[in-house]
Amino acid sequence: MNQAYSITAAELAARGRDDIPPELLSSAHLIYSSPATLAFNSPGAQGFGVKRAGLAVPGSVMLLVAPACCGRNTAALGCEASLAERFFYLMQDDTDIVTGRHLARIPEAVKEVCDSCAKRPSAVMICITCVDALLGTDMERVCRKASDYAGVPVVPCYMYALTREGRLPPMVSVRRSVYSLLQPREKVPASVNILGFFSPLRDDSELYTLLNSAGVRTIREISRCADFAEYQAMAEANFNLVLNQEARHAAADLRKRLDIPSIELARLYQTDKIANQYRLLGQAVGAAFDDAPHREQAEKAIADFHGKYGARTFAVGEWLNADPFELSLALIRNGFSVSEIFGTVGGSNFVYVKKIAALSPDTKIYSNLSPSMMFYDGRESDCDTVIGRDAMYYHPGLPGVPWNEEQQPFGYAGVSALFDVLGNALSGKESTR
Repeated sequence: MNQAYSITAAELAARGRDDIPPELLSSAHLIYSSPATLAFNSPGAQGFGVKRAGLAVPGSVMLLVAPACCGRNTAALGCEASLAERFFYLMQDDTDIVTGRHLARIPEAVKEVCDSCAKRPSAVMICITCVDALLGTDMERVCRKASDYAGVPVVPCYMYALTREGRLPPMVSVRRSVYSLLQPREKVPASVNILGFFSPLRDDSELYTLLNSAGVRTIREISRCADFAEYQAMAEANFNLVLNQEARHAAADLRKRLDIPSIELARLYQTDKIANQYRLLGQAVGAAFDDAPHREQAEKAIADFHGKYGARTFAVGEWLNADPFELSLALIRNGFSVSEIFGTVGGSNFVYVKKIAALSPDTKIYSNLSPSMMFYDGRESDCDTVIGRDAMYYHPGLPGVPWNEEQQPFGYAGVSALFDVLGNALSGKESTR
């Protein structure tokens, strides 16, 4: 094959969710690691990979137990300066990998790390790699021993790329890890946790306002916890609001251990679906949310963009703060065109593929991980605007936005912000959001 594999939305919908072509399944072939896939292909590569996510616990440090190559990669990737002093390394040599003798050194290493810190860590997160996955290491047991020896909580973080297609992929597992230190507390009815992301929602998200209107006085996110004491106060929550399906496992664990129920919301860009979701949330918490002003503002942002820039034709990637298929459907429903989607198709988003097929049957779907993408030629596309850092990589000469800032867009405010930054990109202005 000398061209990138693609399939139209109509063709894929006709095949059905149980007959997805192997070219779109990363488990069916070698993975093409282009620069566009760095955000999600490797659990430690960029953004909030396992190593950085594990440090979401305030005051914690991380001990990376790994071969020298993994240690070099961590250092070379250059985590933020504020995090660099929180990383420590226990390197494995060939004998360690064959015999597992490094496991006996972990408690000593944890104690040495704690003793070397100017301020005693609140916890030590032990990040381990595929080596220990292949060895079958019982890291829960190792961490208990290290905790007893060093006198601090020790928690495992599994950076196992081999589990990416399994029941507990790395970014699902690490979410459970970062909340595992919460201990039972008396519940506070007016307190809620937001789970799902390792960085906070945008300050202008209407979700805060709507929750406050329902009587919620305290909204906690792990990324906004100033210290370990505030983190521990998350155990007081009356319920958890899960905004990312990768946090379902963590929420289920908190329900089992701390008796904190959860409600799940999805990040959406279709304003009628956002409205319906808020209506259902209101029913669940016994409140009637007045979200009309927020919806009107979002729909005005869409209409203003359409009026000024016309019916643009988009290419949508998946390295962004959205489900690429849901976002593409939202664009199409709002009078725009989507010529290409670079995304991973699965059971959770196939419903969007079917709806896209009904409205835009010729939209092409590509897999970032397909080796055939090395032959992708953007000159054959008719798109004129791109969303997503990977889509920008494939179309370097077109105006677009990465839309993967760390502060997380959600709800109507996310819709408004997206069309604001798109307008700025097309006009050549800096974003005001």
